[in-house]
Amino acid sequence: MVDRVRAGIVGVGFMGKVHARAIRRTGGVVVRAVGSGPESSRRAAEDLRPEIVAGTVEELLADDGIDVVHICTPNATHAPLARAAIAAGKHVVCEKPLAVNPAEAEELVVLAAEAGVTATVPFVYRFYPTVREARARVAAGATGPVRLLHGSYLQDWLAADTDDNWRVDAAAGGPSRAFADIGVHWCDMVEFVSGHRIVRVAAQTMTAVPERGGRGVETEDAAVVMFETDLGAVGNVTVSQISQGRKNRLWFSVDGATESLTFDQENPDTLWIGGRDVNRQLMRGSSESPAAARYVTVPAGHPQGYQDCFDAFVADTYAALSGAAPDGLPTFADGLRAAHVTSAVLEAAEKHTWVEVTPC
Repeated sequence: MVDRVRAGIVGVGFMGKVHARAIRRTGGVVVRAVGSGPESSRRAAEDLRPEIVAGTVEELLADDGIDVVHICTPNATHAPLARAAIAAGKHVVCEKPLAVNPAEAEELVVLAAEAGVTATVPFVYRFYPTVREARARVAAGATGPVRLLHGSYLQDWLAADTDDNWRVDAAAGGPSRAFADIGVHWCDMVEFVSGHRIVRVAAQTMTAVPERGGRGVETEDAAVVMFETDLGAVGNVTVSQISQGRKNRLWFSVDGATESLTFDQENPDTLWIGGRDVNRQLMRGSSESPAAARYVTVPAGHPQGYQDCFDAFVADTYAALSGAAPDGLPTFADGLRAAHVTSAVLEAAEKHTWVEVTPC
């Protein structure tokens, strides 16, 4: 890994804090941070504890001592900020969605490749050891041919009519909310584990609360998606930000001819392995494949969670800065993939028909 990677953070809210913790736990330094205005930038001094609170994004990007820029701002600003960071010669970690449409995401993939910079997107649920174990079992053939992929990603933080957030505003969050925010995480994980690619979708979206914060709501509160894959499986996923009692329930099942594999993000230390005669629960940290064991940070029985995944993602990103090629590191290409899936889901819901996902 590059010694003492020096990072700048743009955006000082919840995600900025998560990134700052991961940078430090990886051995990096938060050199500069900047918020959306003077007040948020002042909060950065207390919450993110950078060496310097930058006055502007331009000031942060002009610092030759910064190796990598972490973009943790509202969705509509991701593409222009990533474009500026690449132009400044910085490596980039950009929160998802990488861009609010596929054209912008594709441009960023090209720009990063031309500049020769490392450019990653935090699809961090890939970094649970139990998820890596599921992937290894599928790849080794233990699961048999995958037939069915199904599950859900459910939250309740917008369940009340009075709940509001900048993500609800399409001008800041983009044309999709629930699916672009959390549905893409589910699709990325299931494709990552199964080795299948979603090629065709049918979808229904719903806006349960048509007005929030005194303005009309144009983006979806929930989506139900059916899909087909390139290797002959079928599947479905329910995505919701209005499901009472569900805080962050990302759940999937990969059903093969020999066994089924089930993961629940709210109980991430176990992988359920289903068989015709016997069902098992594999405990994280007990007897995993090398690919999974690499990401175990504490002994079995000691909870390992979301921040640990983020730390592992940042560690692998920083390893890539010095030429390593960590297996499963999510890059801008994966961000482009998510943009294409999101676009297909929105089109399918609007036209009430099956839509092909643009390959990339």
